[in-house]
Amino acid sequence: MNKIKVAVIGASGYAGLELVRLLVRHPGCELAALTSLEYPGRPFSQIFPALAGMVDLPFMPDPAPAKIAAVAEVVFTAVPHQTAMGMIPDFLAQGVKVVDLSADFRFRDISLYEQWYQGHTAPELNAEAVYGLPELHREEVRRTRLVGNPGCYPTCVILGLAPLAQAGLLSPDSVIADCKSGASGAGRQASLGMSFCEVNDGFRAYKVLSHRHTPEMEQELSLLAGTPVKVTFTPHLAPMSRGILGTLYASLTAPRTEGELRELYEKFYQGHPFVRLHPPGSLPDTRDVRGANFCDLAIRVDRDGRRVIVISAIDNLTKGAAGQAVQNFNLMVGFPETLGLETPPFLP
Repeated sequence: MNKIKVAVIGASGYAGLELVRLLVRHPGCELAALTSLEYPGRPFSQIFPALAGMVDLPFMPDPAPAKIAAVAEVVFTAVPHQTAMGMIPDFLAQGVKVVDLSADFRFRDISLYEQWYQGHTAPELNAEAVYGLPELHREEVRRTRLVGNPGCYPTCVILGLAPLAQAGLLSPDSVIADCKSGASGAGRQASLGMSFCEVNDGFRAYKVLSHRHTPEMEQELSLLAGTPVKVTFTPHLAPMSRGILGTLYASLTAPRTEGELRELYEKFYQGHPFVRLHPPGSLPDTRDVRGANFCDLAIRVDRDGRRVIVISAIDNLTKGAAGQAVQNFNLMVGFPETLGLETPPFLP
């Protein structure tokens, strides 16, 4: 197998670190460049000794596209919003394919992006960028040179509700997404609110009715449903390092039994290796997906068959970020979708 040379821009953040962890054992990859503004010139393994002897590349201080393109064929941009859009046009101009982990290229409607984030400096690229949720857009990902890798919460929620939306069973004004995330979802930058004493033994909601992942959920569910879908989304910070558990509530447009919905989900996700449907009587747990690229789902229906609850669990750093980015990379370069992602979840 010919190895693809890859670069990770922003390799010292949580998503960047997870990318390095996955890519270093990927049989089709060669890590060619890692960048970090925080640790310029220092060997990766000196800062992160867990990968000593495996990743000893020094961090490049300058992610200049010409320098990166000289050594890499595919670039993962694990940098903040707005920073990504400032460099990605130059990467593409150099003939490099890009998987962007920021929100800059996730939106089909630029005005919606600008409403929730900031002004966009490369709107012409959004027309060709593909929203990188392979379970919905696998074939488009295969053909593109630019993937907007989905957010962690949207991955959890969209995968949980997609079969219902596509089947026309999702009442469009009824969706409630009640989600809990580990502290790594806030990024690696130090802040008082994310310190151990502030998070441990606590549990709190945040950004109620204002979280920027909401329009991603509504965009993709609306496309599936063929009609606007509104999501009432409340995120919570849980005292754990990684993982997301979504409890998703919705009314059905027509009554269905739990067995009928199981059949719907099994058919929808047939051939999608990273979505696992729990058997009846079992519910997902974030511990069962830690470090793996899985999304675990379970379905419950109330007695009259008109209200559904879907439980969805992912690792926010893997299927919610870096693992999904590698899954998209595999599709973009023609590798098997699961290559380098066969690592089982961390066991307790």
